[in-house]
Amino acid sequence: MKRIRSNESTDLVAPKPPQAGPLRAPSPRHGLAAMAVAVGVVAPMGAAQAVDWPSGFSKCADEGGTCKVGDTARQVSFGVKDKWVIKTLSGSVACTSATFGGADPNPGVNEKCAVGPAGSPAPSPSPAPSPAPSPAPAPSPAPAGQSGGYAGAVTGGGSATPVTVKTAAEMQAAINAYSGSGGLVIRYAGTFDFGTITDTCAQWQKPAGAIVEIKNKSNVTIEGVNGSAANFGLAIKAAASNIIIRNMTIGLLPGKIDAIGIEGQSGGVPSNIWIDHNTLFSSTKDCAGAGDLEFDGLIDSKAGAHHITYSYNYIHDHQKVGLIGSSDSDASDRYITFHHNVYSNVVSRLPLQRAGYTHLYNNLYSNVLTSGANIRMGGYSLIEGNYFENAQNPVTSRDSSAIGYWELRNNNVKSPADFATYGIKWVASGSSPSRDATDWTTTANFPVGIPYAYTVQDPACVKQRLLNVAGAGKGLATLSCN
Repeated sequence: MKRIRSNESTDLVAPKPPQAGPLRAPSPRHGLAAMAVAVGVVAPMGAAQAVDWPSGFSKCADEGGTCKVGDTARQVSFGVKDKWVIKTLSGSVACTSATFGGADPNPGVNEKCAVGPAGSPAPSPSPAPSPAPSPAPAPSPAPAGQSGGYAGAVTGGGSATPVTVKTAAEMQAAINAYSGSGGLVIRYAGTFDFGTITDTCAQWQKPAGAIVEIKNKSNVTIEGVNGSAANFGLAIKAAASNIIIRNMTIGLLPGKIDAIGIEGQSGGVPSNIWIDHNTLFSSTKDCAGAGDLEFDGLIDSKAGAHHITYSYNYIHDHQKVGLIGSSDSDASDRYITFHHNVYSNVVSRLPLQRAGYTHLYNNLYSNVLTSGANIRMGGYSLIEGNYFENAQNPVTSRDSSAIGYWELRNNNVKSPADFATYGIKWVASGSSPSRDATDWTTTANFPVGIPYAYTVQDPACVKQRLLNVAGAGKGLATLSCN
């Protein structure tokens, strides 16, 4: 078992610039530098400016000062000593960590800001010849209370006295009565007999089912008691943060609604959301006339939603599992982690990622019918320690106007020679541009650091034991490979 603490060992590896010339790898990244977009090009050390900002950039301020970027958005770097992060900004920009999402590439050192040349887009990544080396071991896995992902430390309602509900209406009433701060814990004890649904194809034609909304309220936990089940959806909207949804069983929803939907605004909310140990399902049956309306989202993240962790969920028998971004224009710097989820007998969107950054580790992808991780619109995904079996197009980029990029690290599949062993199949997309991982190589090193501690377990253990601890009714158990 390999243990990783990223803030001690993860390198900030920039994509290659389009111009010729050697690259100098930056030193390990610290703190919360991953909160900002990192696409900085590291110039040769012979160029004096390469120490503190990318080649071609010009210094505009010391930390605490102000950069006059102008009305046209340009790239602005924040950092020194070959370690920096970059965002595209305009106007008067404060040269502070807050401007760059809390990034601190060089803790204890005053940073500098520099602005890129006008009209220069971010450098396009070039295919990497091989996966980057694995980070060094960490002293321990994520502590209790940590989501093990980009959601960070999520406490939800904390130690607030639980409110027990049995219906969607009662749950919504409890949320409506909550002031929005101070903490709310809801225990759902309702039941639903999915055996009463004898015609799954009739479900999508029904009126939209109930959706319980957490909107503009924070510090909330919704947890199902063991044996509970729900036939309604949950939605996290607008300025909601520090939310936990766990131990819920949700399936075969009526109408065209998501099981768990997270939808934000352009202002950067909601955030810090942990979706953990839930069982979510519907059916893979093809229903006449349903088209795209049949069993669409289970776990969708749209608009400004960011810093989300999906962990230990059992997702099975569903068509389109989860998208990130509702359309190609819905693209932003989202940070989302998927770890220790079981995907079984599902069709696609594991996830469908538009832009942003995802970290997929120690998931089990079993019987993927059409496509798995579909990274699009310039998005990046770090895909490590996963187990793929009987999967079609498990890693791909298709069906959008721009492709995305992935780093493959320590999965059970090591090379195309393993495809037959694990039942990996490829069907080329009719869309253009597109890219499939048919050569099973990294197309761009993951360009941001990982600000949380996490443990990557052996993919063989994921295959053997993850199903025993993923999903509702498992006592929130986690995977042990000792």
